[in-house]
Amino acid sequence: MTPLEPAQRRKDRALEADRTLRRLFSAALPGDGGDPREGSGLALVAVGGYGRAELSPYSDLDVVLLHDPSIDEDVVRQVAEAIWYPLWNDGVDLDHSVRDTIQMRQAAAQDHRAAMGMLDARPVAGDAGLVLGLRSEVLADWRRDARHRIAEVREARTTRIERSGWLAHAAVPDLKESGGGLRDTVILRALVATWLIDVPHGEVEMLRQQLLDVRDALHETAGRRVERLDAEVIPDVARHLGMGAEELDLHTRELGRRLAHLAAIAWRKVDDALAPVTRKAAFTTAGPVVRSLDDGVGVLDGDVIVTRDADPATDPELALRAAAAAAREGLVLSPSSAARLARTMGALPDPWPASSRRYLVDLLTAGPGLVPVWDELDFAGVIDRLLPEWSAIRLRGSSSPVHRFTVDRHSLETCVEASRIKRDVARPDLLAVAALIHDIGKGVEGDHSIVGEPMAVRIAGRLGFDAEDAETVGRLVRWHLLLPTIATRRDIEDPSTAANVAEVVETEDFLDLLSALTASDAQATSPSAWSVWRRGLVNGLVEKVRRVLDDTVVTPDAETYEGWPADVPIPVWGTTGPADFTLTVAPQHGGSLLTIVTANRTGVMADLAGGLALAGHAIRSARTVTLGDVAVSLWEVTRPDVDPAHLTERLRPAMAGDLDLAGRLELTSIPDAEDARVRLLDRLSETATLLEVRAHDRRGLVWTVCDQISSAGLSIRSAHMSTYGDEVRDVFYVVDPEGQRLDQATAESLREALATALT
Repeated sequence: MTPLEPAQRRKDRALEADRTLRRLFSAALPGDGGDPREGSGLALVAVGGYGRAELSPYSDLDVVLLHDPSIDEDVVRQVAEAIWYPLWNDGVDLDHSVRDTIQMRQAAAQDHRAAMGMLDARPVAGDAGLVLGLRSEVLADWRRDARHRIAEVREARTTRIERSGWLAHAAVPDLKESGGGLRDTVILRALVATWLIDVPHGEVEMLRQQLLDVRDALHETAGRRVERLDAEVIPDVARHLGMGAEELDLHTRELGRRLAHLAAIAWRKVDDALAPVTRKAAFTTAGPVVRSLDDGVGVLDGDVIVTRDADPATDPELALRAAAAAAREGLVLSPSSAARLARTMGALPDPWPASSRRYLVDLLTAGPGLVPVWDELDFAGVIDRLLPEWSAIRLRGSSSPVHRFTVDRHSLETCVEASRIKRDVARPDLLAVAALIHDIGKGVEGDHSIVGEPMAVRIAGRLGFDAEDAETVGRLVRWHLLLPTIATRRDIEDPSTAANVAEVVETEDFLDLLSALTASDAQATSPSAWSVWRRGLVNGLVEKVRRVLDDTVVTPDAETYEGWPADVPIPVWGTTGPADFTLTVAPQHGGSLLTIVTANRTGVMADLAGGLALAGHAIRSARTVTLGDVAVSLWEVTRPDVDPAHLTERLRPAMAGDLDLAGRLELTSIPDAEDARVRLLDRLSETATLLEVRAHDRRGLVWTVCDQISSAGLSIRSAHMSTYGDEVRDVFYVVDPEGQRLDQATAESLREALATALT
């Protein structure tokens, strides 16, 4: 079968329908003479796919009997009945209507679907001038009212895709209704008709014809009109097209992916064309003004771009920075920038540096903003450079009927779900990476959980995680089906059930990670995979396992750990005053490591944290240790090349108490952010009270915690702060004025005060 055959068959079906309708129309006209085409005030009009002369084997025949308003209604009715009844008797699937030109124009003005149908209208029989005149009027109306008509089209399209999913990623794609399907190609034609934008017509037409070929084969093998490409019909459809079943599935999804990408670009062009002048990029004599987001990354006309002066060849981390910034801002990554990255980016070292890993975690924990950014990178070919294993699961359908997405899209949706509950775990970075690659084994032969474990360990190691963390990611992949399998197939009331699971998970931290991954995986699968019943069983099992495990948290032992990295010497310094300090700077993971030595006094951590925040430094992590009357702290900040002299001058007013830190560091409100969680870790130290803070990272957060502690007359003996994406995990070792562990009432009061201050 040559590529032209299906298209020619569609045209032949339309021509045969034309001949039938012309014959019926001619016979139906009153009188027995004259030309039935011109001046009669009556016409048969083909619309929709028939209007485009593209009839699939079991498509409806979309026909309108159009008439001049002056034609007598009885005459019109007699003509209509003389045409419709023979077609019905012959079993033709007819989608018909009868309207005068005024009614048709009104319908087009009120219903965008009617308007788009008229844009493809084709006279079949009768008064062609009547049809062409009406089509010109509807087209003029469409262009004149483009702003609000396009809004109607967009809203309807969004609703349709919510119902039918995306052709590239839906478990059972709908060739017509899914995003990237045939209806989207009709919309592209309608958008072009507004004169606001243009599209690559040759590419769109090629993709549309190939998708029509698949639908024709589906109709012919099913023997009826059907649009959904169910798994059971794929082998027959594939044979009809001379393909293998998997080849057809991937081919169809790739068509949908490319059409969806073209549609996304078209809609962005529409937005740009309709945007108020104030929203468009400002220009100077040097060109458009780009708002900077990160090194080599900016925003132009609402798209995140790679700036002209950036060099992906020497800075391969640029792709991750741009992606993380776009997802974090909820913006689109420019297709041209994504293509440039794929074409020119250099190779990241193996293993990745810590800064690259952090940007990846930022991207994976960004929530729904992850999906369009990842898709753009994947379409351009960047993902193959960052994660070669992804190609094996790209657009791969799932064999399980419960799944609503392809394996790759399901993995991204699992990341999105995991981002909503990242505060439930001590290591949201490990959860994010495990969510991304938990099904990576589905791209190779064997049980995907078993074969996926060593793959996950290798990937995590390549991403720069140490051996212990890489093993944890591998174990999460290996056991990601453990909890739902046991909960639904075993008696969770049997004590041995929880005991057996506890032997596998070993620690409460791993149980938290596995529970969060389980919930995220199930919610990304389908509502039935995380029904009230299943959720109740899994949560019940988790709590029973938790009671078996020791109630501990993986946190440095306060009795043996001084809060200081072993490879960093502790400076020796004699204090001269409470506001005196020394500052040294060293490069660290793409940022800077600040070593600050000062007098040990109540509030010193708050002053330092406040001063750093006001100086514009985002704190990645911090460590502090007190040695008699000296406090030594390490602060990892995001900025590279910090000038020690300049920063010292910026910190002096804060250390001297000359700044109103409370007035200048009020916590920024984070819309829809989950409330901070503050816990007392009672069992971890006999000599200090440990407070754990889990919160959304933001300016002034560390200062707020430190200020609350110092305001209560208490001291921070040691602090351990870490940032994973936009989440912080901070543990503070707090003592009373005598250097002792807090009593229970004081500890609980401090916890409540912190929780209130951070909410």
